[in-house]
Amino acid sequence: MSNISEDGRQKIPRIITFRPSYEEFKDFSGFVDYMESRGAHLAGLAKIIPPPEWVPRKSGYEIDQINMTIPAPICQIVSGKQGEYQQINVTRRSMTLRQFKELAESERHQTPKHFDYDDLERKYWKNVTYISPLYAADVKGSLSDPDLEVWNIDRLDTILDYVNKDYGIEIDGVNTAYLYFGMWKSSFAWHTEDMDLYSINYLHFGEPKTWYAIPPAYGRRLEKLVDRIFPESYHNCGAHLRHKMTLVSPQVLKQNKIPFNRITQECNEIMITFPYGYHAGFNHGFNGAESTNFASKRWIEYGKRASICRCRKDMVKISMETFVKRFQPERYENWLRGVDYGSHPEEPNKICPAPPPTLNKYTSPKRKSSNDSETPPESAGNNKLTPSNNVSCPTNCLQKRGCSVAMRDEQSEVPPSITFAAAAKHMDFNSTAVVKLKRVWQDLPSPTTGNNLLTNGIIKNTKRMRFQTKTILLDEDE
Repeated sequence: MSNISEDGRQKIPRIITFRPSYEEFKDFSGFVDYMESRGAHLAGLAKIIPPPEWVPRKSGYEIDQINMTIPAPICQIVSGKQGEYQQINVTRRSMTLRQFKELAESERHQTPKHFDYDDLERKYWKNVTYISPLYAADVKGSLSDPDLEVWNIDRLDTILDYVNKDYGIEIDGVNTAYLYFGMWKSSFAWHTEDMDLYSINYLHFGEPKTWYAIPPAYGRRLEKLVDRIFPESYHNCGAHLRHKMTLVSPQVLKQNKIPFNRITQECNEIMITFPYGYHAGFNHGFNGAESTNFASKRWIEYGKRASICRCRKDMVKISMETFVKRFQPERYENWLRGVDYGSHPEEPNKICPAPPPTLNKYTSPKRKSSNDSETPPESAGNNKLTPSNNVSCPTNCLQKRGCSVAMRDEQSEVPPSITFAAAAKHMDFNSTAVVKLKRVWQDLPSPTTGNNLLTNGIIKNTKRMRFQTKTILLDEDE
């Protein structure tokens, strides 16, 4: 398939929609391979309209019959202007799914009247910083029937399962399913999947989602753009897009000549994201989706060279050792020694060694049920791993790339959220303000030194901030 048009310009890959028969649909990995044979991965995103015979939940979606509690819904606070925004997630009190639905359909959060999807998209970007929505993200579990054998998102049976088989590790939302309940304007910021894996997202019920996707071949352009727009974030972390906090509008992408596609996912439709495919989007109203990650042999080279955020301990890091040893045995020894020369699949002209494993040896008890009395306290909830024999990664690779052991505390669509009790730990408003003010003070043009009259009058906040003359006070929730 040629990427060059008749006039000599490079064609932009477009999102392909697939409508498989039930027979074609039965083999999950085989159908993913078929989609890639059609070039679907070049766009970074594909849509699948499942055959009518596929019914993942036979009992339907009556909310009162879905006995579910959302343990930590997040309030998404967006700041910025002119299409360049940062999003902070603040954890709210737990609520039932019924309570979330009532809030989503309330006058404050309901979907505005609109003519069509284009009109609703304009309203989203015009009002993205107003009336912060809630997003019930990363709810452990599945809405699919346990006996569903075809395309059961909770068990897709791909090579990613070797993380569990070989290491005894479950990574919530990566090799198990997560549920996402949205409302109008709840968003997922620009990101690729953890370790640049594939992902699947099925919209079980409710209002649509709008997706934006950048073809993987143009992913570096987006990274360079956001590094320039948010230099402080880039200075603090070379892989800051892993934080899932950055919203950039289509208009800004156009202005910076970054090609992208947009598509709307309707109820009962599946979206597949491909390795190193940057995507973002928002919900049109109350809905429920199920998602997880998966892998194929084609992903392994992406995973070996995926950017790693090293400033947050809760980021997913998967040891690539089992994949290289199983599927690239001829490269295994060179990879261990840091001399596995090659290129990132989307940068064929840049040759450098793939980072060797950052963990050669680690121990991890297999995760047990919460009802298992033998489960030690330190292993309940999270699978903690004990690394040893660390090997440093080469610094000449892109964005300090490396691999580590599998670990997941947070979700896939949105960044680690901030609980009221722990917000000060994650976001120290005082120290951040002091650093910024000192920088501004030093940059002021003045022939004399002068005196700094700034007092330490900024109080750490864990909730909404109200600016007053001397301090920032903490308000209770409305």
